[in-house]
Amino acid sequence: MTPVAGHWPHRHLLDVAELRADELERIMRLAGEMAAALRARTRRKDLAGRRLVTVFSEPSTRTRLSFEMAARALGAEVSHLDPPVSSIVKGESLVDTVRTLAALGADLLVIRHRRGGAPHLAARHFPGHVVNAGDGCHAHPTQALLDLYTLRQLLPRGCRGARVTILGDILHSRVARSNVWSLTAAGARVTLCGPAEWLPDVDAWLGPHASGRPIRVTTDVATALAGADAIMTLRIQRERISQAGPSRARPSQPGPSQTLSSRAGPSSPEYALRYGLTAERLAMARPDVVVMHPGPVNKGVEITRQVATGPHSVILDQVANGVPVRMAVLALLAGSDGASEASLAIAQPPATIPG
Repeated sequence: MTPVAGHWPHRHLLDVAELRADELERIMRLAGEMAAALRARTRRKDLAGRRLVTVFSEPSTRTRLSFEMAARALGAEVSHLDPPVSSIVKGESLVDTVRTLAALGADLLVIRHRRGGAPHLAARHFPGHVVNAGDGCHAHPTQALLDLYTLRQLLPRGCRGARVTILGDILHSRVARSNVWSLTAAGARVTLCGPAEWLPDVDAWLGPHASGRPIRVTTDVATALAGADAIMTLRIQRERISQAGPSRARPSQPGPSQTLSSRAGPSSPEYALRYGLTAERLAMARPDVVVMHPGPVNKGVEITRQVATGPHSVILDQVANGVPVRMAVLALLAGSDGASEASLAIAQPPATIPG
């Protein structure tokens, strides 16, 4: 099968905030074609002769494997750089690592990093294409794309006007932030719900382009779930809570200044009691509600085992859709002419990574 035709203006994919609505639509359509090719076991050649390297400084199962499977399905050669056994542990900088990979002949880099901004920095020093596979609390664009694709498949009325509730540790979640961008761009109405300590000041969280987006923020679970077409539960990001600054948090209830322990939010058992998605809480939503989770799932904390594996759950659909959606992204990038550098300027996080 021949590669994707047509101009794609972005050299990199660093944040869904850089994509227009028509570009989101193009990714969705192409992902459908990729899914059909996978079902038919049709061999595509979009990345034939290209070399893709995954660089993950944080653990990953779904994202890394689906990117590697997607690249191979498009005909690419795939390698993985494991930071703990690379020269990174000897003090090599991210920029030097990226330049080394370019010298070795890599054409595409898929980067996950614990610090926000790392893929942006890599993109400035890599002559090929960079895909952000998750950077700190900042962004996870392909997760948002596969979630949008999943909802378009499963919601009978589509995403426009759909009520989507994101429940959990919103403030520290790159998945939540990226999903808010893509879902509202697709016409969905988004409710963010969780403990006050984990809810963002939306304007500060999303930046200057947040104005006018249909986003509601609440600490009340019943309010958040009432009439929901889709519920996305999120795990508690314990590894990030101590790293994120309090300035991005939503103002708390009036009272004394928060202590470090209160900013950390409730314990896991407390969270499960107050916000965990149970069968009883699920009944507050629409009868045909779909339940999502980006993984990994901590059953018994943010969601019960019964709900996570029940008839409303589409968690495994999300996993399966990761391959065709990432195939679409890689194919479009491989076919781009690299004329646009807009992806380096929009929704860019602070430069927190030393060169």
